[in-house]
Amino acid sequence: MTKIVIVGGVAGGASAAARARRLSEDAQIIMFERGEHVSFANCGLPYHIGGDIQDRSKLLLQTPQSFLARFNVDVRVMSEVVAIDRAAKSVTVRNQLDGTQYQESYDVLLLSPGAAPITPPIPGLDNPLTHSLRNIPDMDRIIQSLQSRQVKHATVVGGGFIGLEMMEAFHQLGIQTTLLELGEQVMAPVDREMAGFAHHTIREQGVDLRLNTALSSVEYVAEQGQLLLSLSSNQQLQAEQLQTDLLIMAIGVRPETALAEQAGLQLGETGGIWVNSQMQTSDPAIYAVGDAVEERDFVTDTPSLVPLAGPANRQGRMAADNMLGRNQHYQGTQGTAICKIFDLAIASTGRNEKQLRAAGTHYQKVYVHTASHASYYPGAETVSFKLLFEPETGKILGAQAAGKDGVDKRIDIIAVAQRAGMTVEQLQHLELTYAPPFGSAKDVINQAAFVAHNLMVGDSHAIHLDEIDSLSDDQLLLDVRNPGELDSQGFIDGAINIPVDQLRERMDELPKDKEIIIYCQVGLRGNVAYRQLVNRGYKARNLLGGYRTYRFATA
Repeated sequence: MTKIVIVGGVAGGASAAARARRLSEDAQIIMFERGEHVSFANCGLPYHIGGDIQDRSKLLLQTPQSFLARFNVDVRVMSEVVAIDRAAKSVTVRNQLDGTQYQESYDVLLLSPGAAPITPPIPGLDNPLTHSLRNIPDMDRIIQSLQSRQVKHATVVGGGFIGLEMMEAFHQLGIQTTLLELGEQVMAPVDREMAGFAHHTIREQGVDLRLNTALSSVEYVAEQGQLLLSLSSNQQLQAEQLQTDLLIMAIGVRPETALAEQAGLQLGETGGIWVNSQMQTSDPAIYAVGDAVEERDFVTDTPSLVPLAGPANRQGRMAADNMLGRNQHYQGTQGTAICKIFDLAIASTGRNEKQLRAAGTHYQKVYVHTASHASYYPGAETVSFKLLFEPETGKILGAQAAGKDGVDKRIDIIAVAQRAGMTVEQLQHLELTYAPPFGSAKDVINQAAFVAHNLMVGDSHAIHLDEIDSLSDDQLLLDVRNPGELDSQGFIDGAINIPVDQLRERMDELPKDKEIIIYCQVGLRGNVAYRQLVNRGYKARNLLGGYRTYRFATA
């Protein structure tokens, strides 16, 4: 009989325990959880605070009693594993309630300790009005703060998933909210111009969004029940003061590796627990899964840290298989993710441009902005889509999308296509569902693939938004939109305007000794104009994504 000891529940540990029992009725399975909840929906915590999920019990997926009844797993909550004796194959467990300790032996051990919120060395953070959000008790403390006192203003530090979700939760509760982000954008998995759609939506909702802004110190003013925050940025000559009633620190997480380190297990390059493709650590009798482990990136096969529930669940399942003698291999993480920001969704999969540039990967990119379903059917919303690929092979490197409808569908399609090894050329041939309420005859994915394939075969020549502000005297900027659009949408300084439908008759107004840089609203009319010009002997390039991408890049 195999004795399996699991350290940590939630996504990875709980999945492993359930899978192990389904495979073996004879295995002895013990799961230790240092908190009071063994399996809860940590991704749902901000939505309970904001009121979208009314019933707190909905977040509790399994209890020790339900785990025992359904899976015959011995779940011991409020029990922290504080040491591993690899030679003796035992762990030391501390009872959190009375402080007593005991040893528990194992045949195989699974570590699923997760990741802890990063707490930066900022003076004054240790006060009763500052919180982080990782588990149910953290959520309860935030709700207690909201219920026990009048919170008129809340500040969230960090523009990642938790920070954005907490910002929206406070706004939904009618609390004036400030969001501080040290970098130039929120949502690090997407590139700056795609994050611009989030910035626009956040500010449109009345949230005080401050980019490139650091929290330098916190002062707790007990008599007023407030915090005085000192903020600094590159634009400020001196620190600014901000009064707030509640502070949420959400600047990110780091893998919890202390237990593994103390046991002498190998850590990876990125600081997570090193594991092989079977989720084994450097000790073959010890496995590790979830946010604490270093994974292999699916696209680049380089080490990465991806604290997401989906990978943790799959890793837990595979580790259970392998602990019981099977031979399953984890095939890398794409980092597929999505975030709701008010009525906007932003999603991504694979590598982003920042990562590709840092790795020295040769890539090309295209943008399309098109309707989520047939534009003539009511309710169509614009999907802004970015596709990254290798121009020589058509290999899909990553994708990002923003919009109010249909974003998840498109990123999920690319995630599947990428894992299947499809190329840009093959994306042209995807046959996706079409009826006016649901899609278009040429889906967003098809259109992006058409644009990418045009670049690959030389049917178009592109220019990107980061080149527009540094044109030379040998280039001329041409806006092919209708004059009314310039008034309502804005324009790029220095451009001459010839609407695309007048271009054939007015082409002689353009000099042939200069390269014509064309742009329209989203890039489609620009491509029509491009083909007209090059077919008449002009040198030209089209701004991919058009003025819409250019405008939101600085939002």
